[in-house]
Amino acid sequence: MKNFKTTKPQARKEGLVIHELPEETLVYDLERDRAHCLNPTAAFVWRLCDGRSTPGKIAQALTKEINQPVEEKLVWLAINQLGRNHLLENTPVPPPAYAGLNRREVMRALGITAAVAIPVVASIVAPIPAQAATGCASTGQSCVGIACCPGCVCSAGTCTGTC
Repeated sequence: MKNFKTTKPQARKEGLVIHELPEETLVYDLERDRAHCLNPTAAFVWRLCDGRSTPGKIAQALTKEINQPVEEKLVWLAINQLGRNHLLENTPVPPPAYAGLNRREVMRALGITAAVAIPVVASIVAPIPAQAATGCASTGQSCVGIACCPGCVCSAGTCTGTC
């Protein structure tokens, strides 16, 4: 049986370009051509995923950082988002009580005043340099906000065909 109290998530650092701004942290994944924008809470949790800190310790540090009580479930929400976006070395399995949490459920559980602290990782698929130069998306790429290259069609938000 897994001891969730000793889980120590590890942030991924290889293959990433990281740029910290005052109100957000931008992370570009060179391996997946995806750009991620982490709000201050998600960025704080990600920085503390050092392989030495448990989610409970991260929650305590976040409590001190924002001067507001933070429950461990908020940290598990951030860990889940970071893991889904391949920003952790290995995504730890959360305790059953926190499995499958989403922002709405956490906001409801914590109350509306804690909404400021809800971690958010927003991601987009970045075009490869050739696509950026032509202004079109190729097979398998997102065609949301960009046209598919000649020979492809946009189907359910993804370019399909041979382009």
